[in-house]
Amino acid sequence: MGTKGSTMLEPLRRELPPIGYEAVSSSATCSLAPHYESVGGARRFTRSALSEWDLDDHFDTVALVVSELVTNALRHALPDALSAAARQDPAAGTRTAEPAVRLHLMRWSTHLVCAVRDPSRDSPVTGRHLPEDPERAGESGRGLHLVEAFSDNWGWHPLAGTLRGKVVWALFRLPALRVRQGPVVT
Repeated sequence: MGTKGSTMLEPLRRELPPIGYEAVSSSATCSLAPHYESVGGARRFTRSALSEWDLDDHFDTVALVVSELVTNALRHALPDALSAAARQDPAAGTRTAEPAVRLHLMRWSTHLVCAVRDPSRDSPVTGRHLPEDPERAGESGRGLHLVEAFSDNWGWHPLAGTLRGKVVWALFRLPALRVRQGPVVT
């Protein structure tokens, strides 16, 4: 992940249960473009990383949470200009200086963390705090409830220093398995 990624995730490390960041056995990161097709890309990236780490049995649950976190970042956390681009045809080729959303997967011997970085400092809001919109009631407002239901823990923190935005993370407990070393490269 490099220095910038390590700095960016420092508050996450402090909030996690005492599993020791130095014990991370594997990590993988991908940048996601500001359009909704990136949710599928995040799932494919997650499948690849979990397969590399012999965690295929956890894909359905982890992919559901990753999908919700990435969707929330794209829908609620992008600045207006990027938000408009996210709803356009991705073939339009909208480019930004820095990826709008990043997905970080980190594996310890008994834990997996999915962390999604986005450019907004606004706190994530569960559906019960969103304004009522009967037209969208069936499709919106349940993402963080699903994250809470399917992960063992979740949280968020604003980024510090020159880094802009926040990280929303979800933690999964894993059965003790043998550890495969090495990052996933995309």
